[in-house]
Amino acid sequence: MKKDLLKQLFISTFYLSAFTFGGGYVIISLMKEKFVNELKWIDEKEMLDLVAIAQSAPGAVAINGAIVIGYKLAGWKGILTATLATVLPPFMIISIISIFYHAFRTNILLAALLNGMQAGVAAIICSAVYDMAKGVVKENYTSVIIMFLAFIAAFFLNIDVTYIILFCIALALLKIIYTSRKGK
Repeated sequence: MKKDLLKQLFISTFYLSAFTFGGGYVIISLMKEKFVNELKWIDEKEMLDLVAIAQSAPGAVAINGAIVIGYKLAGWKGILTATLATVLPPFMIISIISIFYHAFRTNILLAALLNGMQAGVAAIICSAVYDMAKGVVKENYTSVIIMFLAFIAAFFLNIDVTYIILFCIALALLKIIYTSRKGK
């Protein structure tokens, strides 16, 4: 059974990686669609947690997403399987493009196609943000308020993001202390 799971994990992740344009956040939204909605290997809350882990770890979000999903589903073998399946398609595509770089660079139609794909990528990212935000908003309005205040502090007041993160950590610690004392 685990061999079938690894095979399906490899095929699914390889397919997503091969046909995803636009970076890690696009593949994360497609992983959610595949692993949460279609295959039902994980639920939506777990997916949000896995995305948070993938974003906070150093490195590419797509690889980190594959690592955490692979580990969740099949441990170390899942990590190796999902990572290999995520890395192979871009490696092969870049290898081919590098051979024909000059032809790609000077082709007006290909350049227009790639520019058009950027609009699709933006739509997919917006859809992923909306889908993931629905779960957060349903659970906790405080998170939405903190997010908007952090945006205002960073964008309009030019407060360094490091201070905003430290402030949010302090808020989280205060919430944990309050909740633990309230529970006693």
